[in-house]
Amino acid sequence: MKTGTFLAVAASFAAQTIDAVSLPSTTPVAQRRDDSKPKVIGMDIERSSPKNPLHRDKLRRRGSVEVNLDNEETLYFINGTVGTPPRSLRLHLDTGSSDLWVNTPSSSLCSDSSAPCKYAGTYSANSSSTYQYIGSWFNISYVDGSGASGDYVSDTATFGDATLDRLQFGIGYSSNNAQGILGIGYPINEVQVGRAGMRPYNNLPAQMVAEGLIQSNAYSLWLNDLDANTGNILFGGVDTEKFVPPLYSLPVESEAGVYAEFMITLTKLTLGSNQIGGDLALAVLLDTGSSLTYLPDAMVQDIFNLVNAQYDSDSNAAYVPCSLANNETILLSFTFTSPTIEVEMNELVLDLVTSSGKRPVFSDGTEACLFGIAPAGEGTNVLGDTFLRSAYVVYDLENNEISMAATNFNSTRTRVEEIGKGEGGVPGATRVRDPVRATEGLHGPNSLGGISRGTRGVVGGGVAWVLVGVVGVLVMV
Repeated sequence: MKTGTFLAVAASFAAQTIDAVSLPSTTPVAQRRDDSKPKVIGMDIERSSPKNPLHRDKLRRRGSVEVNLDNEETLYFINGTVGTPPRSLRLHLDTGSSDLWVNTPSSSLCSDSSAPCKYAGTYSANSSSTYQYIGSWFNISYVDGSGASGDYVSDTATFGDATLDRLQFGIGYSSNNAQGILGIGYPINEVQVGRAGMRPYNNLPAQMVAEGLIQSNAYSLWLNDLDANTGNILFGGVDTEKFVPPLYSLPVESEAGVYAEFMITLTKLTLGSNQIGGDLALAVLLDTGSSLTYLPDAMVQDIFNLVNAQYDSDSNAAYVPCSLANNETILLSFTFTSPTIEVEMNELVLDLVTSSGKRPVFSDGTEACLFGIAPAGEGTNVLGDTFLRSAYVVYDLENNEISMAATNFNSTRTRVEEIGKGEGGVPGATRVRDPVRATEGLHGPNSLGGISRGTRGVVGGGVAWVLVGVVGVLVMV
């Protein structure tokens, strides 16, 4: 995943418990396949349109309970509280890591006169009557060098109407990220395991199961399109109105027999009528913490050639005329044995505003935008937000499966069904027969020694680049 510095957004919401019905609404409704009526928690949160995803990635990558998401500069957030009395937090949702951690107001970062942590919130252990100390081995870092260290603690936490009596998380007494992270990956990928050599603890989705709030350690993600104000995540549920059937289930790839990350196998990639990279068996990571999608360099170069993208090695990013977003005929199609997820150009061409408040232009005056595909180099191949917005994804940690379908953009209807326990628990999902297993792109378990693999992206750059390429000179000021 990646993190960044963002403007504060005041979020207000109303949470409520609703009986099962089917009607046009933005509020979720839940139903089981029997006569019982589970609860569902609904939250509506505003989010702004993305302005500078390059800046965001430059800084960092890396019953049914529903929490809507807030998108600020293509980051996705969940609002929650921790402690007694409760302290409000704005947490970056990250499927590419597994620890929840928060900043403390007394750290050198957060106590700066500019108050960089104020918009996302902080937590003071000594101010909470329900705080319990666990140990001082919390120490998370990411591939770009950012991270936090301090204590592991437990405390009361609330997300929507779901209150957990005792949730373990980290406190960043030393941190260079102004915003806390909500990692919801496999518990075995926690830094408590990778660095301290200890057993996993129950992170948020696992603790929801332990406290009986949901049946299965599984959740579904709907980011909606690039211009949408909200998306949602359903812990323990699937919203059948938010995807276009069929919904296919694929195995998560293990690494030396260990399930640690949401890696699945990409078998084919096409841009329009052009197949990219031939027949594939490539492991790719599904990561909400990445603004862009990162693929093998040779494949990315072929894509750049086909769309006339100008690549800048200093920023590890490519630029295209903004008008490319209006091309409705060319699709970038990702196949995973089954299904195929089609990504339109308007999801791959990202608006970019520099620190001066202006859009960059090519030498002929054409406005330039950031292209949503970048080379992975020697790092992990990642399907980030530029892919995930076009897919409805169910992360089933209990059965080590990913269920996926084409997203139903801007759906105003909702019909939530509970994910049951055991195999076949995802409603309406069909297991893919004879799925191709990955032969490339896998790493050994704990290969990063406790460094979260969900941290990579656009590094370097500056306030002014001059690029010479197919279209001309691009100047960013």
